[in-house]
Amino acid sequence: MEQRQLGDSGLYTSAIGFGTWEMSTTTYGHIDVDEASDAVNAAIDHGITLFDTAEVYGPYHSEELLAKALGNRRKDIVLVSKVGFQYDEDGNNLGRNSKYDHVIERAEGCLRRLETDYLDLLLIHWPDHDTPFEETMRALNRLKEDGKIRHYGVSNFTPEMMDECKKFGHLTANQVGYHMFDRRMESKVLHYCLDRSIGFMAYGTLGFGLLSGAFTPETTFGTGDWRSSGNAFRLPLFQEEEFAKELKVVERLKAIASRYDKSVAQMAIAWTLGHPAVTVGLVGMRNERELKENVAATGWELP
Repeated sequence: MEQRQLGDSGLYTSAIGFGTWEMSTTTYGHIDVDEASDAVNAAIDHGITLFDTAEVYGPYHSEELLAKALGNRRKDIVLVSKVGFQYDEDGNNLGRNSKYDHVIERAEGCLRRLETDYLDLLLIHWPDHDTPFEETMRALNRLKEDGKIRHYGVSNFTPEMMDECKKFGHLTANQVGYHMFDRRMESKVLHYCLDRSIGFMAYGTLGFGLLSGAFTPETTFGTGDWRSSGNAFRLPLFQEEEFAKELKVVERLKAIASRYDKSVAQMAIAWTLGHPAVTVGLVGMRNERELKENVAATGWELP
């Protein structure tokens, strides 16, 4: 597996990262927890070293399942989590909160659930427009000084927001959605990160399943699946008319991929990793079959 440096941090990770949003058990419908856990260990065996999670995945389920699956292999990986929301006693999301005390408190919770003394990378999940970035950065710097995180960064931040954050600390990474059906980041964010040596972590590499090649016109999403809303991060990817058009595009992509004896999923991963600004392409993997297919996408450059 190809290893890439995350920004200018000196932290090296696998080009493919194991995304664990699907392990939250509440956002993608039913998953086989045992199969997902087996996939975690198989991923390490196949050279995947970066595992990305967040307290909001569930909330908390993903972190807890990942910790259980990793066991004593925590030391072999780069562990990433994200904070920046607040919850009620029932785990309902009450909105964004990146205030100093809250970031410290939530980071401590991540460490407990992940059963680790430190995180390799902690990200602010979404910008909190009610809290000055200076305050948030002060919390991240404190966590780093205390040895609870090695590096920090942001997720879903614009260049203007990163400019403000950089006044008060050093950003190692920005994690933003980027895939064949969502190229909005190409005009500004990708170039910003590349020019300033900030690692770019692309989520949704397979278009939240669209680029897996598994969907048909008859595919539906149950109430426990976030895609049932029809929207994906302000794009109507799963609305009926758009969904039908995208499936036709996927069929054309399958034909192109087959010329190189690749699947459409492998081509989609290679396409994302081919952008010079992208450090890591995050991919959800529910079982070892999906894992092996995804790993085979590396080492191949699109002509």
